[in-house]
Amino acid sequence: MTNSVFGTAESEDVARKIVEDLKTDGIVPDNISALFPDKSNSQEFSEEQNTKMPEGASTGAGVGGVLGGGLGWLVGVGTLAIPGLGPFVAAGPIMAALSGAAAGAAVGGLTGALIGLGIPEHEVKHYEEKLGEGSILLSVQARDRTEADHIKDIFERDGAKDVAVV
Repeated sequence: MTNSVFGTAESEDVARKIVEDLKTDGIVPDNISALFPDKSNSQEFSEEQNTKMPEGASTGAGVGGVLGGGLGWLVGVGTLAIPGLGPFVAAGPIMAALSGAAAGAAVGGLTGALIGLGIPEHEVKHYEEKLGEGSILLSVQARDRTEADHIKDIFERDGAKDVAVV
């Protein structure tokens, strides 16, 4: 990904505000990704749906309710287990990248997926740390550098931390 913006939100309220403002400003939902620890009881949800979440596969449909409010409209929402980190909810392009990595139960699957999304390797460990602490990782693929700068401004104005444009 080129012209991508990454940042962390320390709460769902901050993430929701950022995503709602992106939507209001016309950012295409297909270009927005969110990844955060699954604090719901999606383990039980996945078993009820006969999925293989404990083995790392995404659960797919029905998880939008876990995201709630402003995040529920994101594309490709699902839960997945990331080896060594546990259950996460993901939406957008990051979902596809992580589903493949998680399904293979690859060690370092998250690292590889994040690098594949364009996050510089030296920043990936920091984002993994923040995810481990409960932060939400947001990323948006912009059409060009001007849009990336605008998205960065929204992230910063709405309280995102660790904002980077790559």
